[in-house]
Amino acid sequence: MILITGATGFLGHNLVPRLINEGHKLRALVRPTSDTRFLEELGVELAYADDISDTTAVASACQGCDRVIHAAGLFRFWGDDEEFHRTNVAGTRAVLEAAVAANVQKVIHISTVVVVGKVPAKNNNPQHEINETTPCNPQDPYQRTKLAAERLALQYHHDHDLPVVVLRPGAFYGPWGSYAFNRLFFEEPLKGWRIKVNGGRYITFPVYVPDVAQAILLGLKKGVAGEVYNICSQSLNHNEANDIVSDTAGISRWRMNFPIWVALTLARVLTAVSTITKREPFYPTNMAPYVFQNWVVSTRKAEEQLGFQPTPFAEGVKTTLEWYWAQGLLKK
Repeated sequence: MILITGATGFLGHNLVPRLINEGHKLRALVRPTSDTRFLEELGVELAYADDISDTTAVASACQGCDRVIHAAGLFRFWGDDEEFHRTNVAGTRAVLEAAVAANVQKVIHISTVVVVGKVPAKNNNPQHEINETTPCNPQDPYQRTKLAAERLALQYHHDHDLPVVVLRPGAFYGPWGSYAFNRLFFEEPLKGWRIKVNGGRYITFPVYVPDVAQAILLGLKKGVAGEVYNICSQSLNHNEANDIVSDTAGISRWRMNFPIWVALTLARVLTAVSTITKREPFYPTNMAPYVFQNWVVSTRKAEEQLGFQPTPFAEGVKTTLEWYWAQGLLKK
């Protein structure tokens, strides 16, 4: 039996059917208020917790499970520091403690490439690769709490001999998504909002979410305890990503260019307004570390040690657009 957290999220919608198809028995830890219909239709056993940091509920859910996939996490470009800490750090601690108590055989901890944070200026060029040993300098609450959670997972491996494998995915895109990369590169241009920053020259780091599911399955079979693996598709600049999406969707490649200072000024204004509205701004200032630097991510370690095979970006884009059209969320 595998306990999975985050089963109702973006990754969960892509991961759970694949695990079921491969014959795994699953128990999902979910909130009582979550929409769990697709999990129930797949025959997934449900356990409940109002909060992932509820140690008692998490420990109960973990009993009888021999493996754990910890995919729950709070990812936003804006929000309360305490909420990030409660979900990403305290929640991870609760899962790790439960895994130790249940004597599980393997834990897959889903971290993120962005724990690297700000790439040093001397290395922030298209030739520099970010690998698993790149120093981390997180810039916002999400990056800081995910790095703290990752280090906590590795600490539990060291101190409690818990067999933890850490996966660091890039920027999620694919079916069942609507935030971050999906919004910026799919939804906005197909709705007519076609912009780019700094001439589209910055390099981004997409990962097709079914590829993250692939990496999790490989991690369960081949992942070495105590090791960290980057999981990403090929890195490409914004112009290349925009062109592939535009060509596949049948829209113009044209984008209005926003200089960095214009984009940052707009983000600062919108973020200031959000202190009054208490709603996430359309372009938060915390988006800057993700957009205004080069993310050239190496997946060599995952490919060599796990057998990870990233899906070509053009192929992932085609499937993602087909999902949007099938759901009626975007018009052809």
